[in-house]
Amino acid sequence: MKIILTSIGTRGDMEPFLAIGEILKAHGHHVICLFPEQFRPLAEDSGFEFISLGSKFIKLLDSPEGRIAMGGGKFGIKKLKAYIKLISIQSDANKEMIIKQEACIEKQKPDRIIHHPKAIYPILWGIENKGKTTLIIPVPYMHYVKGHAHMVFNKNYGTFINKLTYKLVNFGLIKSVTYSQKWLQNKDRTSTTKKIHEALSKNNVIYTISPSLFKPPEYWKNNLKVLGFHERNKTRHWTPSQDLQQFLKDNSKIVCITFGSMINEHPKKNTELIIKTLERNKISAIITTGSGGLIKPKNYNNERILFVKKIPYDWLFPKMYAVIHHGGSGTTHMALKYGCANLIIPHFADQYVWNKIIHKKGTGPLGMDISKITLQNLEPKVIDLLENINYKRNAEKLSKEIQKENFVNEIHNAITN
Repeated sequence: MKIILTSIGTRGDMEPFLAIGEILKAHGHHVICLFPEQFRPLAEDSGFEFISLGSKFIKLLDSPEGRIAMGGGKFGIKKLKAYIKLISIQSDANKEMIIKQEACIEKQKPDRIIHHPKAIYPILWGIENKGKTTLIIPVPYMHYVKGHAHMVFNKNYGTFINKLTYKLVNFGLIKSVTYSQKWLQNKDRTSTTKKIHEALSKNNVIYTISPSLFKPPEYWKNNLKVLGFHERNKTRHWTPSQDLQQFLKDNSKIVCITFGSMINEHPKKNTELIIKTLERNKISAIITTGSGGLIKPKNYNNERILFVKKIPYDWLFPKMYAVIHHGGSGTTHMALKYGCANLIIPHFADQYVWNKIIHKKGTGPLGMDISKITLQNLEPKVIDLLENINYKRNAEKLSKEIQKENFVNEIHNAITN
């Protein structure tokens, strides 16, 4: 089969698709990645054909408004202004992406399409090609679960309001799909609100989440499946430096600190707070600077602290005692898969949900919003993370559960049958 994978967002939104792509490729399918331009190296590293969605979306996230919107904190005037500005300039990015999605899909004529919730055109294509699209969701609470509002709201408001939040988000998505149709080259592809709603409610959906962290409710429909966390081999074209290997030999009980693809308004100040906490308590750490959420200063204790730009987590995490991170779905799963205690400093969206989940599972203290970290509230959390042995023990128990999971055949069958 010819199968198109299309995703929009940060690197964490690409990784589940690349992992599924490797499963499909191993079964002999022709896989095409339709991602934003900056993820070309990731797709080509896995040996996939790559078609670009352009680069406007990631530039949007990296804009001053994007940094404010994704930088955590309360929804105040400053953040409201940033969101309004983003909405006003996002139209061009959305238009570019849906036109490129349409052009690629109409040219390639795939047998199946696997898509992210932000990828709009596959929803319309799926209306005429029933049963041939699969929506991939790497975060919980996107479909109704008793006792939980939609992931966007991140609270329990009671049964009536909770249900209303799911309907509200679904209404917004339908309106977005309907609005986007005006940009299509093929006007015959346009669909009614009723058809779009039907497609969203009946199409195949796979949650790429460990059931050890999020079990599917018994009352869910058969088209909704939770089929485990999957990761691709990230060390295929990577080898550790001598400095990194020596640091691991010279230090013990090491913490990895990473904000991944997340950005924030005050990376210098936040990095200084973290370093001061580490140095005051003689904690060894590897800090990844990623997309700039943390930055390497001129002066720090380089015997106990090592800065790296990026590093494969599947290589690093088995060697770590704990991970302090932003709470992305992939980072959370990998930290737990390799038995690391966790402290989440959420920035955005689902990260607040993962913060609550890992704390409820007893694998780490409840973290604080990126905009609220101070030496006074960060230091006790970090000390607790390293001194409460139960966090590590619970993480190691979860690690055994997650590593036993094997949904490879279920993933393949759900997409291709």
